[in-house]
Amino acid sequence: MKRHSILRVTAKFFIPPIMLFALYVQFHGDFGPGGGFQAGVIFAAAVILYALLFGRARTEKVLPLPVLRALAASGVLLYAGVGVVDMLLGGAFLDYSVMAHDPHHGQHYGILLVELGVGMTVFAIMSLIFLSFAGRKR
Repeated sequence: MKRHSILRVTAKFFIPPIMLFALYVQFHGDFGPGGGFQAGVIFAAAVILYALLFGRARTEKVLPLPVLRALAASGVLLYAGVGVVDMLLGGAFLDYSVMAHDPHHGQHYGILLVELGVGMTVFAIMSLIFLSFAGRKR
């Protein structure tokens, strides 16, 4: 893709807004449609676009595979950790209302953290799947 300079410049222009939109979907997910899964897929789409245009090796310099694996595991641990903290605070697993003095605020914090964990995991797994397939020999 080195000969396609217009495509590469256009992608450099669009990748930051794609990532910004993913963050908007991530943090707006507890108020309306959207959330962790959608944000993770959108963020991974930006990484996949980068990898398609600039190559797998350059993408792995920016985002190494061990970092993606750690991010995937951290997202799952965050999701499960919220449930465990809820149980330690006297509630049921993923009963967010015990996370703050006001049950409404507890619900907000819990949903935000769980959706963040989902977003991290989905982004990392989608990116790992693409990079694994991109690195296969024919």
